Amino acid sequence: MSPRKSAVEAVATRTRIIERAFALASAEGLEGLTIGRLAADLEMSKAGVIGHFGSKEALQLATLDAAVERFRLRVPARVVGARPGAERLARAFGEWIDYMAGAEGHGGCFLTSVATEFDGRPGPVRDAVLAALASWSAYVAAELRAAVEAGELPADTDVDQFVFELNGVALAADQSIQLHRDPAAPARALRAIARVLGPRAASAASP
Repeated sequence: MSPRKSAVEAVATRTRIIERAFALASAEGLEGLTIGRLAADLEMSKAGVIGHFGSKEALQLATLDAAVERFRLRVPARVVGARPGAERLARAFGEWIDYMAGAEGHGGCFLTSVATEFDGRPGPVRDAVLAALASWSAYVAAELRAAVEAGELPADTDVDQFVFELNGVALAADQSIQLHRDPAAPARALRAIARVLGPRAASAASP
């Protein structure tokens, strides 16, 4: 086997492990990931699984990275063409809520679930979750500032407060979708987002 073919196969195997780890962690939690379970599911040896990462923590971080990339492609990347400001932000939150509610989201938001799982456990995984959520909040803040500049929101808008409120709506939606199985949750969340962002965002956020 050529070195190049071997490297390609190693990447493919690593990707397969991460995809299965993501599916398991979505259902059972990131801490619930075990090398033994992955090895059995993928019909690999434990050494074969861990050899691609070096430790369980490294596997968790790789799984989290994959989740962040899924979120990026599913939410911000889908609204790049929208008008900056309230419209783009309303559509982004709409995409996020659709992702939570749909089968592809595995019922709820993976990052939110991991944040709850690791919020009181200092370490690299918690740091990575914080970084991902901080990046999202920065994205929201930037769009809010664009909305202020465009006159869609008052000049004295408290951007940090709006970020807090919008993310709060998303957290409430996640719990209602995942824990309460409330079919009305997505529509309620969209109405709440439109209320926060004002009339310019109402049509973009409407179901």
